[in-house]
Amino acid sequence: MRAQAKTTVHFDNNSFNAYAPPISPPRVMGMQVEAVLFDLFNTLIIVESGDAFYMPALQKLHKTLTQNNINIPFEDFKNVYFKVRDKLYADAAQRLEEPHFNTRISRTLQEFSIDLQPQHPTIIKATNIFCNEFLKHTHPDPEAKAVLQELRKTFKLGIVSNFAIPQCVHKLLKKHRMNQYFQTVIISAAINKRKPSPIIFQKALQNLDSPPSKTVYVGDTPTTDIQGAHNTGIKAILINRPPLFEDGTQHTQQPQKQHPKPHPDYTIQSLTELPSLLKKT
Repeated sequence: MRAQAKTTVHFDNNSFNAYAPPISPPRVMGMQVEAVLFDLFNTLIIVESGDAFYMPALQKLHKTLTQNNINIPFEDFKNVYFKVRDKLYADAAQRLEEPHFNTRISRTLQEFSIDLQPQHPTIIKATNIFCNEFLKHTHPDPEAKAVLQELRKTFKLGIVSNFAIPQCVHKLLKKHRMNQYFQTVIISAAINKRKPSPIIFQKALQNLDSPPSKTVYVGDTPTTDIQGAHNTGIKAILINRPPLFEDGTQHTQQPQKQHPKPHPDYTIQSLTELPSLLKKT
């Protein structure tokens, strides 16, 4: 791994506003940034057309099961699947855990007295079919690759994402030739911990050998991205996007509207703002 240059970003009144430092600024006013962590969906990768992909993906998943002699009418399967999914979502919100998508299928089939474990080849195949349909509805933010190319010259880069199909994320990054930019990719279902738990962030920090005090996180969701980063002692940058939908492969928003949303250290409107923001001293 090549040596990484260190760049200082200064904070004014607990915001992430970069400014020219005075002579001999106090250490509390600045931080040396070594690493930049990113959320994935709605930050670097845009999911097209809201949840339009979902029913075609679920239908193809169901067809795969039918082709493997699991004969359940689609409407019955769909109704039970959503009940199982929503129960898993509720449990995930309480425990900050992320069961693999395979578990969703396995538990749905159990409701029909079909006992297939999450690692059964048929379930793995059905999950991959769902993933392939989902990938058709994604594209990188138009500025993402240029920004990542610029940032990796100076910083160690990583991804911390909530998603129930880890292998789908790696396939997606490879499809868009974005895997080359990241030294670590941590997906919630791979470690059964989801944002805003600090555990998923700590795993990325360990892999990058970077302390929280020298790391920033960029994401689009206050309740998972901003809160999770702050739970870990990491400064957080919010990219201002429309809220992402509940898509069935990630649980992006917590049902805690009664609580105030955590405040980011800085807010940006576009990824193109990041290089100049992080390199100002």
